[in-house]
Order: sequence, then structure tokens, then C-alpha cells
Amino acid sequence: MGSTVEPPGGGYLHLGAVTSPVGTARVLQLAFGCTTFSLVAHRGGFAGVQGTFCMAAWGFCFALSGLVVACEFTRLHGCLRLSWGNFTAAFAMLATLLSATAAVIYPLYFARLQCPPEPAGCVARDFRLAASVFAGLLFLAYAAEVALTRARPGQVASYMATVSGLLKIVQAFVACIIFGALVHDSRYGRYVATQWCVAVYSLCFLATVAVVALSVMGHTGGLGCPFDRVVVVYTFLAVLLYLSAAVIWPVFCFDPKYGEPGRPPDCPRGSCPWDSQLVVATFTYVNLLLYVADLAYSQRLRFVPAL
Repeated sequence: MGSTVEPPGGGYLHLGAVTSPVGTARVLQLAFGCTTFSLVAHRGGFAGVQGTFCMAAWGFCFALSGLVVACEFTRLHGCLRLSWGNFTAAFAMLATLLSATAAVIYPLYFARLQCPPEPAGCVARDFRLAASVFAGLLFLAYAAEVALTRARPGQVASYMATVSGLLKIVQAFVACIIFGALVHDSRYGRYVATQWCVAVYSLCFLATVAVVALSVMGHTGGLGCPFDRVVVVYTFLAVLLYLSAAVIWPVFCFDPKYGEPGRPPDCPRGSCPWDSQLVVATFTYVNLLLYVADLAYSQRLRFVPAL
């Protein structure tokens, strides 16, 4: 009974997973993520919904980045029943958005140049400022991976690495912001028209998540029709639906006949329905533009089912 000196296809450990440009970006993600998380947990401190979100975002990104590096380094990703290229591209884009949001929220709510009162004192201020710097570096590391892995014109790549695939992640992320504003006392239940807008947001979000999930799981070939055609048709319908919401929501929230054209002077800051309605309206237009851009890019895609 014998054994080969080297397994077929190369060694069991893939050194390129940590030495290539993409691998280096992932190692930096782990280093910056661990540093940011540790600085905040040790002495920087966090509180409230904002601080909890930042810690959850950094923890989630660190855990998934560790999994990606481990699977790449040991070549175990070949044993997983999913499209690895689509998974890593989708996660890198999601982590970029999460880390960017946390890099803005944490210094905005917690970092100050002045020393806070004791017992925190100047030590806590220094830790918070350092955490803010490393949070920004973490965002840059994830953005670098997206830039390095993004599909170039004429290149055969995973769908989620294309501009259309990356936009799907951004669309879902913006929809989550809309949902957050909706549940924060937006009073969307007052009119059937605003309830229609909520249905539009929900339907488009679920369809976008379904497209991402099918791509990541590698099941796009089982739809019974070409995946790229399904994506184009769905994106076109999403543009029409969001266009209707972009017209209806502002009318029924800011027109004097149905709502308030300006922010009420007696509306409490932090719990004002008008603020939530403004956030929903703003990000409705953002997502409308994203879907229009997605539709334009989808026209030029040619899907390769094997990836």
C-alpha cells in the first residue's frame, strides 16, 4: 500500500490564499477587524442601538472573513455545496457596506476630541479614536477586495462579481434601511397608497434576495429559462414598481392634503414620524436609481451557468 508525495492538483494548503493581492486584503480585514473589535470591547465602550449595530457588524464580518480565509487556505471550499466565487463576491460587497456604515456611526456617536467624564476619562477617548481609525481601514480593506475581484468588461466571472450582482447587494442593503425607517413610527398604515409602497419594498427585496441566494447556491440553472433573462425581466419590473413608490410615497407623506410638507416644530428629535418618512422617501429614490443602473448593466451581461 503506497501513497503519493503530493496530492493531485497541488498541496493541501493554498499559500496563494494569503499571499495574493486578494488574500492580502483578506488578511488585513482580519487584522483590522480584530483590532477594531478589541479596542471597542476593551476600553472604547459602546451603548445603545448604534453601538450594538457596530459591534454586530464587525463581529459578523470578522467571523465570515475568517471562514473565507480558512476555506481558501485549506481548499475546503471545494467541498461546500455552493458557488464559491458568487459567495465571496456577495460577502465582500455586503461587508463593505456594513463596515462603511459602522465606520460612520461609531465616530459620529462615540468619538470626541474632548475627554469624557470619569471613570472613562481620556483613556476611553483614545481607544475610541483608535477604533474609529481602524474601522475606516477595515472598510478600505473590504472595498479593496471588491475592486480586485470585480468582473472586468469581457471577462468571464461569477455573476455576483459583476456590476449587476454587486448592485443586488446594495439594493437589498438600502431596502433594509427603508424597513428600519418604516418600523420607526413612519405611520405607513394610514393610507392604502403607503401600504402599497411597503408592499413594493418587500416584494423587490424578497426577489433580490432570491436572485442572490440562487446565485450563491449555484442553482440558477434549474429555473427552466435563462437566468440572465429572468434577471432582466425582474429588474425591469422592479424599476416600474419603485417608480410608482417614488411618486406615491412623497405625495401621501408630504402633500398638505395628506401629510406635513415640512417638519413639525413640536416633533421630538429621534422619534419624529416625519423624519422616518423623509428617510424612506430619500432611499426610495436611491434604490430607484440603483435598479435603473442595474437594468442598464444587465442588458450587457451574458450568463455562464458553470460559474
